[in-house]
Amino acid sequence: MIQVKFYDRTDDANLKFAVILAKTGGKHVFCKHRDRDTLENPGGHREPGETILQTARRELYEETGAVEYDLAPVCVYSVVRGDPAEGNETFGMLYAADIRTFETELHSEIERIVITDELPERWTYPEIQPRLMEEAVRRGAWV
Repeated sequence: MIQVKFYDRTDDANLKFAVILAKTGGKHVFCKHRDRDTLENPGGHREPGETILQTARRELYEETGAVEYDLAPVCVYSVVRGDPAEGNETFGMLYAADIRTFETELHSEIERIVITDELPERWTYPEIQPRLMEEAVRRGAWV
């Protein structure tokens, strides 16, 4: 079982992931990985030496081609797989982005981006991604 939790903050060293809820022109921006048939929010693992903000900026660029955008933190989230007492809780930072311009070509494992008014029917992480969006809406950081 997977549980998603939300926090206002945590120690920076705990943050392993950045996920970005992205829009452009009022429409959602999702990624389609070349090895999957599902859609996901841009995001990924923090690299050694990066701040979590640098991770968010890098992942947003790599996965959507975003060049000009506004990026704001929403909250800390965690994903718990199994018993949290066994150290199965991983933390990430959730961001919201409004993208103004994109590069014409993607430079990553992402096959294409999808710009739409609709939420995906098939999420890559269906137990996590919709919960992140719901929390951002609840906090007034996402419409």
